[in-house]
Amino acid sequence: MRQDEVITLAHGAGGAVMHNMIKSVILKHLNNSNGKVFEVPLDSLEDAGVADGTVFTTDSYTVKPLFFPGGDIGRLAVAGTLNDIAVLGADPLALSSALIIEEGFAINDLEKIMESMKLTCKEAGGVGIITGDTKVVERGAVDNLIITTSAIGTKGEFLDRNISIVKKFRPSFDSTWLVDTNIKSGDKIMVSGTIGDHGCAIMSARGNYGFESNIESDVRPLNKMISSVLEIGGIVNIKDPTRGGLSNLLNEWSEKSHIGILLQEDKVPVREGVKAALGFLGLDAFELSNEGKVCFAVLAEKAEEVLQALRQTKEGKDAMIIGEATDEFDVVVLETAVGGRRIIRESAGDPVPRIC
Repeated sequence: MRQDEVITLAHGAGGAVMHNMIKSVILKHLNNSNGKVFEVPLDSLEDAGVADGTVFTTDSYTVKPLFFPGGDIGRLAVAGTLNDIAVLGADPLALSSALIIEEGFAINDLEKIMESMKLTCKEAGGVGIITGDTKVVERGAVDNLIITTSAIGTKGEFLDRNISIVKKFRPSFDSTWLVDTNIKSGDKIMVSGTIGDHGCAIMSARGNYGFESNIESDVRPLNKMISSVLEIGGIVNIKDPTRGGLSNLLNEWSEKSHIGILLQEDKVPVREGVKAALGFLGLDAFELSNEGKVCFAVLAEKAEEVLQALRQTKEGKDAMIIGEATDEFDVVVLETAVGGRRIIRESAGDPVPRIC
């Protein structure tokens, strides 16, 4: 970054602009581990880090509006943070919650958000919020409410079993966690359900476009679904396509694993209502955020079994295999419904600001 450059919304939108800023400014100063070796360190840029077997993550939420079709900032904060623990192959143990509240915020709205957080914790299997902090700032200092949630977890019950199955088919596999560098040619890429729902729901809540009633956010905790498919085994990586959507997730996988990814457009599930809305708005479902879906990279030998297990869960009933990793090229390529091919680039940032 140039010395005279300033922060823009794009620097927090989950795309190339944000990633470049993190690497050139934040990691430059914070990537010193003081001689300690972490199992999953900061510079791996995973959704969580691991130190001495403890998985830790933190996230801040400044979604606008606070209440949207299918959820609210409280449900989003709990689900999003728990999912960042779960995708690494860990079981979440507990959460913290810090609130920054604007003077004048309605107590009734705060009650609703706290109730939503409680219910989402219960949905995730009873994970508890065990510590927190509350600050109030003067009017105009923040936009209503910001929530920061952190979580800790430990190695999931079925992670070691999953990894032993991976090693059975791929003896060279040497990772103990589900990280972005694990993917090899031939691995199948699957998504747990329809994409673009959350980003489209946020736009609906802001824009009065007339399709609000047909579109809801997919925001939900996914730790129980992930645990159930890890029991099947053969999964080499999991990640949720939040800011920047599916396009940025797959480009991260491609870059970190030094592998190409070939997608089949007609296999990528998108709700009809979302397709219609995005056609109206001129946006791409691949770039929109999701808060209740994950992508799996799975050994080809176990892919169908994992897919069927996913489809037996409420959260994964619309799961699809959408492509595979390949040595044919080193980028993400979409094979279109009409038979052509185009490269899916990492977007500069999510086209919808403040979606989480």
